Amino acid sequence: MQDLVIIGGGPAGVAAGVYAARKYLKSTLIAEEFGGQSTVSEGIENWIGTVKISGADLGKALKAHLDAYKGDKVDVWEGERAMKLETIDGGFRVTTKTKSVDARAVLIASGAARRRLAVPGADTHENKGLTYCASCDGPLFAGADVAVVGGGNAGFETAVQLLAYAKSVTLVHRGGDFKADPITVEKVMSHPNMTALLNTQPVEVKGDPFVSALTVKDLKTEQVRDLPVTGIFVEIGVMPNTDYVKGVVEQDEINRVKVNAKNQRTNVEGIWAAGDCTDELYHQNNIAAGDAVKALEDIYYWLKTR
Repeated sequence: MQDLVIIGGGPAGVAAGVYAARKYLKSTLIAEEFGGQSTVSEGIENWIGTVKISGADLGKALKAHLDAYKGDKVDVWEGERAMKLETIDGGFRVTTKTKSVDARAVLIASGAARRRLAVPGADTHENKGLTYCASCDGPLFAGADVAVVGGGNAGFETAVQLLAYAKSVTLVHRGGDFKADPITVEKVMSHPNMTALLNTQPVEVKGDPFVSALTVKDLKTEQVRDLPVTGIFVEIGVMPNTDYVKGVVEQDEINRVKVNAKNQRTNVEGIWAAGDCTDELYHQNNIAAGDAVKALEDIYYWLKTR
């Protein structure tokens, strides 16, 4: 039985892997891919110590950092996804589609996935004008009128990418205030081709077969109208990748793992969690990495004092 299983290849999982290696904890790190949600970002400007880095390059850097330290202490299962976490005598078992590993402790750092737009026409128009990845599909909409759904940092970062080549960008946000950083909002809204609609909710995606309009509703006046756009980019948050831990650890109403912010412990002795899969108030790369380091310090102490 190993000391630790780490589930996740984003900033939290890799930070934990590096610390586990340096502390000589015999571990397995299970990573479907390296980099987490940030792999789709064209430019990350708040990863401390790096002025700007693409999501793809961040993923490569995280993997390289882990490879430099893992030695014979951390066994990396790249391309594997945790399917089941269960309690066994003396510890825990984590199972993927092809194999399983037993350990005395587990760190859940499996991150989150993008929330889907749940309105009529959204599913049928996915990849036909509606997309969840601006860095992947944005250049296809050069010279087009497009909409961004979501008023957080991700929505505004998407708008920045699209303004480089789209004819116009309309950001749709159901709230009365933007969730993005004020400096980001100010910077993006100063662009002449940028428009934002607050208190506005998408109600339908139209087009045959490709997107021709996004129907929206003003939540104050209840007026419904069509925005004539041929591209819709969705940035409405994320849902945790935690299906495999249901019934094992305590979760909140949207299935994020509940943790003690002091040490990242869950309600189950021997299981910790860090990053976007937890009920941490703020979800960012730097915070995920820091929470994982905090967890590893506590895990090391826990393992060595039992």
